[in-house]
Amino acid sequence: MSGIHHITAIAGNASRNLDFYTNVLGLRLVKKTVNFDDPGTYHFYFGDEAGNPGTILTFFPWDDAPRGRNGVGFAQQTMFRVPESAIGYWAHRFVEKGVAHEDIEKRFGRSVLAFRDPDGMTLALVGVPGAETEAAWQGGNVPAEYALRGFYGISLLLEDATRTGAILTEVFGFTEAGSEGPTKQFVANGAVAGGVVEIREAKGFLAGQLGRGSVHHVAFRAATDDVQAEMRKKLVETHRIRTTEQVNRDYFRSIYFREPGGVLFEIATDQPGFAIDEPLASLGQSLKLPAFLEGRRNEIEAVLQPLGQAA
Repeated sequence: MSGIHHITAIAGNASRNLDFYTNVLGLRLVKKTVNFDDPGTYHFYFGDEAGNPGTILTFFPWDDAPRGRNGVGFAQQTMFRVPESAIGYWAHRFVEKGVAHEDIEKRFGRSVLAFRDPDGMTLALVGVPGAETEAAWQGGNVPAEYALRGFYGISLLLEDATRTGAILTEVFGFTEAGSEGPTKQFVANGAVAGGVVEIREAKGFLAGQLGRGSVHHVAFRAATDDVQAEMRKKLVETHRIRTTEQVNRDYFRSIYFREPGGVLFEIATDQPGFAIDEPLASLGQSLKLPAFLEGRRNEIEAVLQPLGQAA
Protein backbone atom coordinates (compact mmCIF):
# COMPACT_ATOMS: atom_id res chain seq x y z
CA MET A 1 0.00 0.00 0.00
CA SER A 2 1.39 3.38 -0.98
CA GLY A 3 0.25 6.93 -0.39
CA ILE A 4 0.51 9.65 2.22
CA HIS A 5 0.94 8.57 5.84
CA HIS A 6 0.54 11.98 7.50
CA ILE A 7 1.07 15.70 6.96
CA THR A 8 2.58 17.95 9.61
CA ALA A 9 2.04 21.71 9.78
CA ILE A 10 2.76 24.69 12.03
CA ALA A 11 0.01 26.48 13.96
CA GLY A 12 -0.24 29.40 16.33
CA ASN A 13 -2.48 29.22 19.39
CA ALA A 14 -2.91 25.60 20.55
CA SER A 15 -6.49 25.92 21.83
CA ARG A 16 -7.63 27.65 18.65
CA ASN A 17 -6.03 24.92 16.53
CA LEU A 18 -7.63 22.17 18.60
CA ASP A 19 -11.05 23.83 18.43
CA PHE A 20 -10.98 24.29 14.66
CA TYR A 21 -9.95 20.78 13.70
CA THR A 22 -12.21 18.98 16.17
CA ASN A 23 -15.26 21.24 16.43
CA VAL A 24 -15.35 22.80 12.94
CA LEU A 25 -13.89 20.02 10.76
CA GLY A 26 -15.03 17.20 13.04
CA LEU A 27 -11.74 15.29 13.15
CA ARG A 28 -10.75 13.18 16.13
CA LEU A 29 -7.81 14.17 18.30
CA VAL A 30 -6.08 10.80 18.25
CA LYS A 31 -2.91 11.78 20.11
CA LYS A 32 -1.86 14.63 22.36
CA THR A 33 1.87 14.63 22.90
CA VAL A 34 4.78 17.08 22.56
CA ASN A 35 7.32 17.95 19.92
CA PHE A 36 10.04 15.42 20.77
CA ASP A 37 12.73 17.96 19.80
CA ASP A 38 11.04 20.91 21.55
CA PRO A 39 8.93 19.49 24.41
CA GLY A 40 7.75 22.94 25.46
CA THR A 41 5.14 22.78 22.68
CA TYR A 42 2.37 20.32 21.93
CA HIS A 43 2.19 17.94 19.01
CA PHE A 44 -1.45 17.28 18.06
CA TYR A 45 -2.49 14.43 15.78
CA PHE A 46 -5.94 14.66 14.16
CA GLY A 47 -7.44 11.84 12.10
CA ASP A 48 -10.14 9.21 11.85
CA GLU A 49 -11.26 6.98 14.71
CA ALA A 50 -7.98 5.05 14.94
CA GLY A 51 -5.62 7.53 13.29
CA ASN A 52 -5.14 5.29 10.27
CA PRO A 53 -2.39 6.18 7.77
CA GLY A 54 -3.76 8.56 5.16
CA THR A 55 -5.98 10.41 7.64
CA ILE A 56 -3.50 12.07 10.00
CA LEU A 57 -2.91 15.83 10.04
CA THR A 58 -0.54 16.89 12.80
CA PHE A 59 0.45 20.28 14.20
CA PHE A 60 3.20 21.95 16.16
CA PRO A 61 1.41 24.93 17.75
CA TRP A 62 3.79 27.79 18.59
CA ASP A 63 2.06 30.96 19.82
CA ASP A 64 4.92 33.18 18.69
CA ALA A 65 5.45 31.59 15.28
CA PRO A 66 5.57 34.19 12.48
CA ARG A 67 3.08 33.86 9.64
CA GLY A 68 4.31 31.58 6.86
CA ARG A 69 4.08 32.28 3.15
CA ASN A 70 3.02 29.95 0.36
CA GLY A 71 5.52 29.81 -2.45
CA VAL A 72 7.86 27.68 -4.51
CA GLY A 73 9.38 24.76 -2.65
CA PHE A 74 6.41 24.29 -0.32
CA ALA A 75 3.20 22.33 -0.08
CA GLN A 76 0.49 24.55 -1.50
CA GLN A 77 -2.75 22.90 -0.36
CA THR A 78 -3.74 20.01 1.92
CA MET A 79 -6.82 18.23 0.56
CA PHE A 80 -9.39 16.06 2.38
CA ARG A 81 -11.86 13.57 0.91
CA VAL A 82 -15.60 14.02 1.48
CA PRO A 83 -18.58 12.42 -0.26
CA GLU A 84 -19.51 14.31 -3.41
CA SER A 85 -22.96 14.90 -1.94
CA ALA A 86 -21.41 16.59 1.13
CA ILE A 87 -19.79 19.57 -0.65
CA GLY A 88 -22.93 21.72 -0.31
CA TYR A 89 -23.18 20.90 3.39
CA TRP A 90 -19.62 22.07 3.94
CA ALA A 91 -20.06 25.29 1.98
CA HIS A 92 -23.05 26.11 4.21
CA ARG A 93 -21.17 25.09 7.36
CA PHE A 94 -18.22 27.34 6.49
CA VAL A 95 -20.60 30.29 6.09
CA GLU A 96 -22.17 29.51 9.48
CA LYS A 97 -18.80 29.11 11.20
CA GLY A 98 -17.18 32.14 9.55
CA VAL A 99 -14.52 30.05 7.81
CA ALA A 100 -12.75 31.84 4.94
CA HIS A 101 -13.44 29.85 1.78
CA GLU A 102 -13.64 30.11 -2.00
CA ASP A 103 -16.31 29.17 -4.51
CA ILE A 104 -16.60 25.50 -5.42
CA GLU A 105 -14.56 24.71 -8.54
CA LYS A 106 -13.76 21.69 -10.69
CA ARG A 107 -10.27 20.24 -10.69
CA PHE A 108 -9.33 16.99 -12.42
CA GLY A 109 -13.05 16.25 -12.66
CA ARG A 110 -13.69 16.65 -8.91
CA SER A 111 -15.62 19.32 -7.00
CA VAL A 112 -13.17 21.25 -4.82
CA LEU A 113 -14.01 23.61 -1.96
CA ALA A 114 -10.88 25.53 -0.89
CA PHE A 115 -10.69 27.17 2.55
CA ARG A 116 -8.25 28.40 5.20
CA ASP A 117 -7.84 27.58 8.86
CA PRO A 118 -7.42 30.31 11.52
CA ASP A 119 -3.65 30.42 10.91
CA GLY A 120 -4.04 30.87 7.16
CA MET A 121 -3.20 27.30 6.19
CA THR A 122 -4.62 26.51 2.74
CA LEU A 123 -6.84 23.43 2.65
CA ALA A 124 -9.56 21.97 0.45
CA LEU A 125 -12.38 19.46 0.54
CA VAL A 126 -12.62 17.27 -2.56
CA GLY A 127 -15.90 15.56 -3.40
CA VAL A 128 -15.37 11.87 -4.15
CA PRO A 129 -18.25 9.77 -5.52
CA GLY A 130 -18.77 6.66 -3.40
CA ALA A 131 -16.89 8.01 -0.36
CA GLU A 132 -20.16 7.88 1.61
CA THR A 133 -19.76 4.08 1.79
CA GLU A 134 -16.41 4.39 3.61
CA ALA A 135 -16.13 4.36 7.39
CA ALA A 136 -16.22 7.76 9.10
CA TRP A 137 -15.51 9.02 12.61
CA GLN A 138 -18.89 9.15 14.33
CA GLY A 139 -17.85 10.62 17.66
CA GLY A 140 -17.52 14.21 16.46
CA ASN A 141 -20.11 16.91 15.87
CA VAL A 142 -20.30 16.45 12.08
CA PRO A 143 -22.90 13.90 10.92
CA ALA A 144 -21.21 10.77 9.59
CA GLU A 145 -22.70 11.15 6.09
CA TYR A 146 -20.82 14.45 5.67
CA ALA A 147 -17.65 13.65 7.63
CA LEU A 148 -14.12 13.82 6.27
CA ARG A 149 -12.75 10.50 5.00
CA GLY A 150 -9.05 11.18 5.44
CA PHE A 151 -6.83 12.89 2.92
CA TYR A 152 -7.49 13.23 -0.76
CA GLY A 153 -3.89 14.35 -1.14
CA ILE A 154 -1.47 17.25 -1.21
CA SER A 155 -0.50 19.81 -3.85
CA LEU A 156 3.08 21.04 -4.16
CA LEU A 157 4.34 24.22 -5.80
CA LEU A 158 7.72 23.53 -7.42
CA GLU A 159 10.01 25.01 -10.03
CA ASP A 160 10.07 21.71 -11.89
CA ALA A 161 8.09 18.49 -11.46
CA THR A 162 10.44 16.08 -13.22
CA ARG A 163 12.76 14.84 -10.47
CA THR A 164 10.10 14.96 -7.76
CA GLY A 165 7.70 13.07 -10.01
CA ALA A 166 10.36 10.40 -10.53
CA ILE A 167 10.61 9.89 -6.77
CA LEU A 168 6.84 9.60 -6.50
CA THR A 169 6.69 6.95 -9.24
CA GLU A 170 9.94 5.05 -8.69
CA VAL A 171 10.16 5.13 -4.90
CA PHE A 172 6.63 5.67 -3.53
CA GLY A 173 4.61 3.67 -6.04
CA PHE A 174 2.59 6.48 -7.64
CA THR A 175 1.54 6.69 -11.29
CA GLU A 176 1.36 9.90 -13.31
CA ALA A 177 -2.35 10.23 -14.05
CA GLY A 178 -2.67 13.39 -16.13
CA SER A 179 -2.29 17.14 -16.16
CA GLU A 180 -4.33 20.35 -16.18
CA GLY A 181 -2.38 23.39 -17.29
CA PRO A 182 0.83 23.60 -15.26
CA THR A 183 -0.35 20.95 -12.74
CA LYS A 184 0.52 17.26 -12.96
CA GLN A 185 -1.39 14.70 -10.93
CA PHE A 186 0.12 11.52 -9.47
CA VAL A 187 -2.02 8.75 -7.99
CA ALA A 188 -0.87 6.11 -5.52
CA ASN A 189 -1.39 2.50 -6.46
CA GLY A 190 -3.93 0.85 -4.17
CA ALA A 191 -4.49 3.78 -1.83
CA VAL A 192 -7.90 5.14 -0.87
CA ALA A 193 -7.02 7.90 1.58
CA GLY A 194 -3.98 10.06 0.82
CA GLY A 195 -3.56 8.75 -2.68
CA VAL A 196 -3.03 11.93 -4.71
CA VAL A 197 -0.09 14.30 -5.12
CA GLU A 198 -0.44 17.27 -7.46
CA ILE A 199 2.61 19.22 -8.56
CA ARG A 200 2.13 22.69 -9.99
CA GLU A 201 5.16 23.95 -11.86
CA ALA A 202 5.80 27.64 -11.23
CA LYS A 203 9.15 28.77 -12.56
CA GLY A 204 10.29 32.13 -11.23
CA PHE A 205 7.68 32.41 -8.48
CA LEU A 206 8.56 33.73 -5.04
CA ALA A 207 9.97 31.11 -2.68
CA GLY A 208 7.81 30.03 0.25
CA GLN A 209 8.63 30.84 3.84
CA LEU A 210 8.09 28.43 6.73
CA GLY A 211 5.87 29.67 9.56
CA ARG A 212 2.39 29.61 11.02
CA GLY A 213 -0.02 28.14 8.47
CA SER A 214 2.74 26.29 6.57
CA VAL A 215 3.12 22.57 5.98
CA HIS A 216 6.34 21.48 7.68
CA HIS A 217 6.65 18.10 5.97
CA VAL A 218 4.76 15.41 4.07
CA ALA A 219 5.13 11.79 5.19
CA PHE A 220 4.65 8.82 2.87
CA ARG A 221 3.73 5.30 3.92
CA ALA A 222 5.98 2.30 4.34
CA ALA A 223 4.17 -0.82 5.50
CA THR A 224 7.22 -2.17 7.36
CA ASP A 225 10.79 -1.35 8.28
CA ASP A 226 11.96 -3.54 5.39
CA VAL A 227 9.85 -1.60 2.90
CA GLN A 228 11.18 1.65 4.30
CA ALA A 229 14.75 0.37 3.95
CA GLU A 230 14.08 -0.57 0.31
CA MET A 231 12.71 2.93 -0.39
CA ARG A 232 15.80 4.42 1.20
CA LYS A 233 18.04 2.23 -0.96
CA LYS A 234 16.29 3.47 -4.12
CA LEU A 235 16.65 7.08 -3.01
CA VAL A 236 20.39 6.67 -2.47
CA GLU A 237 21.26 4.46 -5.45
CA THR A 238 18.88 5.76 -8.12
CA HIS A 239 18.28 9.37 -7.10
CA ARG A 240 21.50 10.19 -5.21
CA ILE A 241 19.50 11.49 -2.24
CA ARG A 242 20.69 10.95 1.31
CA THR A 243 18.25 10.46 4.17
CA THR A 244 18.50 10.69 7.93
CA GLU A 245 18.92 7.60 10.03
CA GLN A 246 15.69 6.03 11.24
CA VAL A 247 14.08 7.96 14.11
CA ASN A 248 11.60 6.39 16.55
CA ARG A 249 8.48 8.58 16.84
CA ASP A 250 6.74 6.04 19.16
CA TYR A 251 3.72 5.65 16.83
CA PHE A 252 5.78 5.10 13.69
CA ARG A 253 9.44 5.01 12.69
CA SER A 254 10.69 7.64 10.27
CA ILE A 255 13.42 8.73 7.93
CA TYR A 256 13.58 12.22 6.40
CA PHE A 257 15.01 13.82 3.28
CA ARG A 258 14.67 17.00 1.23
CA GLU A 259 13.16 16.19 -2.18
CA PRO A 260 14.66 17.95 -5.26
CA GLY A 261 12.05 20.75 -5.23
CA GLY A 262 12.81 21.67 -1.63
CA VAL A 263 9.90 20.08 0.29
CA LEU A 264 10.80 18.05 3.38
CA PHE A 265 9.61 14.46 2.86
CA GLU A 266 9.36 11.70 5.43
CA ILE A 267 8.87 7.97 5.08
CA ALA A 268 6.89 6.64 8.07
CA THR A 269 6.04 3.06 8.93
CA ASP A 270 2.40 2.05 9.35
CA GLN A 271 3.21 0.36 12.64
CA PRO A 272 2.90 0.38 15.61
CA GLY A 273 0.04 2.92 15.40
CA PHE A 274 -1.65 5.17 17.95
CA ALA A 275 -3.27 2.58 20.21
CA ILE A 276 0.12 1.41 21.50
CA ASP A 277 -0.06 3.52 24.67
CA GLU A 278 -3.79 4.15 25.28
CA PRO A 279 -7.06 2.37 24.45
CA LEU A 280 -8.78 3.13 21.16
CA ALA A 281 -11.83 4.45 23.01
CA SER A 282 -9.81 7.13 24.83
CA LEU A 283 -7.27 8.17 22.19
CA GLY A 284 -6.09 11.76 22.59
CA GLN A 285 -7.44 12.30 26.08
CA SER A 286 -4.19 12.11 28.04
CA LEU A 287 -0.86 13.83 27.47
CA LYS A 288 1.51 11.14 26.23
CA LEU A 289 5.26 11.54 26.47
CA PRO A 290 8.05 9.42 25.00
CA ALA A 291 9.99 7.36 27.53
CA PHE A 292 13.01 9.67 27.39
CA LEU A 293 10.85 12.64 28.47
CA GLU A 294 8.63 10.92 31.05
CA GLY A 295 10.98 11.88 33.91
CA ARG A 296 10.39 15.55 33.03
CA ARG A 297 6.58 15.31 32.99
CA ASN A 298 5.96 17.82 35.79
CA GLU A 299 8.33 20.34 34.21
CA ILE A 300 6.80 19.89 30.75
CA GLU A 301 3.19 20.10 31.94
CA ALA A 302 4.02 23.33 33.80
CA VAL A 303 5.32 24.93 30.60
CA LEU A 304 2.62 23.76 28.18
CA GLN A 305 -0.21 26.16 27.46
CA PRO A 306 -3.45 25.14 29.22
CA LEU A 307 -6.01 23.97 26.67
CA GLY A 308 -9.32 25.72 26.94
CA GLN A 309 -10.84 28.79 25.39
CA ALA A 310 -9.46 29.41 21.91
CA ALA A 311 -7.59 32.68 21.56
